[in-house]
Amino acid sequence: MANDKHNPKGKTKNERKTSMKHINTLIQTPIERPQKDLLAKPARTSAFALIFSALAVACFALSPAAQAVSPAPDGGYPGGNTAEGENALFSLTTGPYNTATGNHALYSNTTGGPNTATGGYALASNTTGSNNTASGFDALGANTTGWQNTAIGALALLFNTTGDNNTAMGTGALQTNTTGVQNIAVGSFALDNNTSGSYNISLGYYAGLNLTTGNNNIDIGNLGVAG
Repeated sequence: MANDKHNPKGKTKNERKTSMKHINTLIQTPIERPQKDLLAKPARTSAFALIFSALAVACFALSPAAQAVSPAPDGGYPGGNTAEGENALFSLTTGPYNTATGNHALYSNTTGGPNTATGGYALASNTTGSNNTASGFDALGANTTGWQNTAIGALALLFNTTGDNNTAMGTGALQTNTTGVQNIAVGSFALDNNTSGSYNISLGYYAGLNLTTGNNNIDIGNLGVAG
């Protein structure tokens, strides 16, 4: 039989039908996949992972470093108190919600609280004073019963003992204040020599330096009058 453009290989009509039938059979036959194995493998992997994790946790829990100690490693104490640093909150009895961070911070505090002391010897002498915030080396270091004082900076309100509601921001601000109340000193050594004066405001470096016992003064960028 002569070849034509529709039958280039010279196949008969019956041969072409047989070939097409075979192709259709191949197309319609689904490819078998090992579904059972594919599903089972992740399950085995998950089980192994769980067993390994459990063993790891058990080993960590039994290690010496993981055993419970008292006080807790994070410095947590009863009454909402937190202490971090050598002898921080060393004398605490019943004072609530104190935070002491630093060597000897809030060292003498017994029943006072809440207080926040950050820095070596910050609020170190405080015993019953409450609502004080001291941040910096020896800030409010001599405070005993004074309350609601804020000292930010090394030596700020250092010698305050019973004075209350004072705010000192800056190194040495209100450093020698002992019993004065409601003073505001912002700047290094502002109101540095004030001892018992009250209701004073000083802003700036050494501002109000001449004040010792005077009251109701405002000094901005100057030494102020003696008294």
